[in-house]
Amino acid sequence: MTSLTDNHHARDARIKPVTEMEARLKRELAGDVLFDHASRGRYSTDASIYQITPVGVVIPRHQRDLGLALEIARDAGVPVLARGAGTSQCGQTVGEALVIDTTRHLNGVVEFDAEARTVVVEPGIVLDHLNAWLKPHGLWYPVDVSTSAQCTIGGMAGNNSCGSRSIRYGNMVHNVLGVDAVLPDGNEVGFGFVDELAEGSKARHLADRVRAIAERVGPEIREHFPKVLRRVGGYNLDLFDCQNPKPYDPDGRANLAHLLVGSEGTLGVSRRIKLRLSPLPKHKVLGVVNFPTFYQAMDVTQHIVKLDPSAVELVDRTMIDLSLENPAFRPVIEKALIGRPDAVLLVEFAGQDRDAQLQALSRLNELMADLGLPGSVVDMPEPAEQAALWNVRKAGLNIMMSMKGDGKPVSFIEDCAVPLEHLAEYTDKLTQVFHRYGTEGTWYAHASVGTLHVRPILDMRRDGAEKMREIAEQASALVREYKGAYSGEHGDGLCRGEWVAWQFGETINDAFREIKALFDPENRFNPGKIVDTPQMDDDRYFRFPRHYKTIPLTPVFDWSAWNVKRDPLTGEQSAPGSAGDPTHGLAMAVEMCNNNGHCRKFDAGTMCPSYRITKEEQHLTRGRANTLRLVLSGQLGEEGLAGDDVKEVLDLCVSCKGCKRDCPTGVDMAKFKIEARAARVSAKGLSLRDRFVGELPRYAPWASRFSSLVNATERVPFIASRIKRGLGLAPQRTLPTFHGNFLGESHATQGNTTREVMLFVDTFNNYMEGDNARAAKRVLEAAGYRVHLNVRKGERPLCCGRTYLSSGQFDRAKREARRTLDHLMPYVDRGVAIVGLEPSCLLTMRDEFLQYGFGDEAKRLSDAAYLFEEFLVKARAADELPLELKPVGHRRAMLHGHCHQKAFDAVRPVEQVLRWIPGLEVTTIESSCCGMAGSFGYEVEHYEASMQMAELSLLPAIRESDNDAVLVADGTSCRHQIHDGSGREAIHVARLLEQALA
Repeated sequence: MTSLTDNHHARDARIKPVTEMEARLKRELAGDVLFDHASRGRYSTDASIYQITPVGVVIPRHQRDLGLALEIARDAGVPVLARGAGTSQCGQTVGEALVIDTTRHLNGVVEFDAEARTVVVEPGIVLDHLNAWLKPHGLWYPVDVSTSAQCTIGGMAGNNSCGSRSIRYGNMVHNVLGVDAVLPDGNEVGFGFVDELAEGSKARHLADRVRAIAERVGPEIREHFPKVLRRVGGYNLDLFDCQNPKPYDPDGRANLAHLLVGSEGTLGVSRRIKLRLSPLPKHKVLGVVNFPTFYQAMDVTQHIVKLDPSAVELVDRTMIDLSLENPAFRPVIEKALIGRPDAVLLVEFAGQDRDAQLQALSRLNELMADLGLPGSVVDMPEPAEQAALWNVRKAGLNIMMSMKGDGKPVSFIEDCAVPLEHLAEYTDKLTQVFHRYGTEGTWYAHASVGTLHVRPILDMRRDGAEKMREIAEQASALVREYKGAYSGEHGDGLCRGEWVAWQFGETINDAFREIKALFDPENRFNPGKIVDTPQMDDDRYFRFPRHYKTIPLTPVFDWSAWNVKRDPLTGEQSAPGSAGDPTHGLAMAVEMCNNNGHCRKFDAGTMCPSYRITKEEQHLTRGRANTLRLVLSGQLGEEGLAGDDVKEVLDLCVSCKGCKRDCPTGVDMAKFKIEARAARVSAKGLSLRDRFVGELPRYAPWASRFSSLVNATERVPFIASRIKRGLGLAPQRTLPTFHGNFLGESHATQGNTTREVMLFVDTFNNYMEGDNARAAKRVLEAAGYRVHLNVRKGERPLCCGRTYLSSGQFDRAKREARRTLDHLMPYVDRGVAIVGLEPSCLLTMRDEFLQYGFGDEAKRLSDAAYLFEEFLVKARAADELPLELKPVGHRRAMLHGHCHQKAFDAVRPVEQVLRWIPGLEVTTIESSCCGMAGSFGYEVEHYEASMQMAELSLLPAIRESDNDAVLVADGTSCRHQIHDGSGREAIHVARLLEQALA
């Protein structure tokens, strides 16, 4: 790791040209130019173990910007590093250079030829976005890597990416037809088939030189280049040796663009890339083969590939167990298991004829029976269940990185490739190596081509670097023994660059240097990669070097659950504890982010709404986590969580908790924001708006008592505008309206005493939308329950403390939580369920209450707390819900799930309850956050962002829906946003059920 301060001193010798370059970039470019410490820090890491702070960051708005940035950097003599999504595993996209991020703007489709099956794209286009664009044409780009939701075509070309189906389609290099690139000297060159390059052109000159180098070292190429498909180390010089057999060559013609593929941005910067497309298979079937031992899975792979599958992917026991711990993945992985296998193989067959694929699946079952494993295959012929399981497999890296504690699976030998006939023996011997160093490896991925991702669990803060070196040396010996490739998919970067010479020999390594000098004589494009690289264990470049430490601070939450020790061999965890450092658990929770960039996805889920509207790294879960890590380790000054960098990076975080569920490592930015808000309030004090938001449960009873007067202020524009201006509220919003006091009303006791329930009525549903509480009470009573309410005579109603948490008043929130806990525990002790209506309030009991330090009481309340519809589903499953329902006059219900419902997988119960109503068709709107998010959408500086979030998918879906469709949304904020954005009313599910009571 190089800290921001250290990096700054290292640049003192050329501070003037850098300063002048920054000024010129800001003056001449239309795009963003970022040279502040926090922005540079966010681009100092990728998905590897390394950290190097860049000189600055440029986000070009168009191709002209890209050309200007390269020209200005060349004039200043500053290195350049082109970067896509920053998902590289080996450190390819970190360096002390001017980083150029093409993902926000340079991401379009330039040309398309359906008949020729080709497409030309800009480098920043995301693979999934491209395939979504191609799908209506029956085509796709088949290099389907696991990071397809976030990785870019430019980054894939730079790494020579492969993907799960390379056994059928090959690697990136086999599917790139041409590249228009800018060379370090400023020349723009079209790279393509050599026999089509014009005589006397720059491209033809380069091609002739490259071919001459290849012919000169041809004998060395034929001896030292691995004869496996998965070989992505060094430069692709073997493709220019006419006598060298190619493992996969659909063209049979030399293509100069193939030298750029896998070059990791060291030779040129791509402007446009021409791709070969494939027909989209009409039908796929999947067989999940369960194995009692890992060795058997490896040994059988060589027989399975003879059935001509399109993919054979491994999931090992460690990944299975971690998937079962994730609420989003558990129901999916359970369907694929027979008993408790040590490993499973996902075997896919794809093509245009469904019957042929089903026959292939039958042959797989027969093969396994012939090999002594009858009944070991789970057949998955339907697309939905296949897609769900593939999503779990794609999340494999992140799932493995979800281990808590200092020890983490470390990437450095993770994609060595060996011939299939040696795969079982290789994995067995490498496992023995891990055991010699007191650790275990986590295995997954591409069994079909002999490339298994394996990461030994190491603690890089202690002895991890030493073990990494020794394990790498022994792994390399095994790779050489089995005539494999040391770099089989993820490239060289910083962690394998020094092994290029070992793999290919000094003669070819010198040829690689010659190639680099031919294209980049001044060594300005991504220096230190592929040739003349640092050692893999150079402590200066680690994200967590030996001297890494955190600054002292006292978190408000209890983070000890993240401060655990795990035995790498057994997987057993020690009891959590603070280890004398209250910051450590918080730091460990922040460091759960592995930088893989899963939060950059746009296709589904909640995460991350602010990134979806800005496409800026600072408004991304990863960008926020990186900023917090830099802050907690003192690399962004000494203000800690109260500093301006933290305030800025969390400004658009809506605390949706989407990351808590959608992030496979469980990064919970909403909880980090509570820590940061509490620290800032402690240091800077409360604003008037903070008090207005936080104290809502206190003044709501008085506002309700004088509701006619309070509500009238909105009808007097002069008064309303002054109030909003004084509080910093958006003038477009209406002030909250109050309607009575549900808990203050007289409620007759109904139902028997053997079936009881506590209806927890929150501030919003008590004072503002009491009809929801009345409906819920009536439904529960109709089901035969005796309904208790969360109020005692003479006392203020109970409150979860959510408004205090969101405004930074942690101590007030904790006191409210303690008061609530004390009142509810007698009910919990006698087995009464606590049922709530507002997701953000009820789910606070299931989440934040657990980190207040309340111990077992909080855990028991969490287990007893249900959202209204969750309780109904549970009661019906126990045959304790004798509700008779009738049609409600609507044929269709449009359901929008509250973000916290999504985070706790609590949207499905709403769908189930709605489907109980006869004749009602239920459609769930696939949306991220509605954008209101409590007070966020009311705040004047956030109003536009709030509406942009709503316009991503929610409001367009509502506008396109039938006017007679009933809109259902359990969240108070969601209902208000729907009303403000569409003019239509959404109701709580309880009110619709009340209408349906027979």
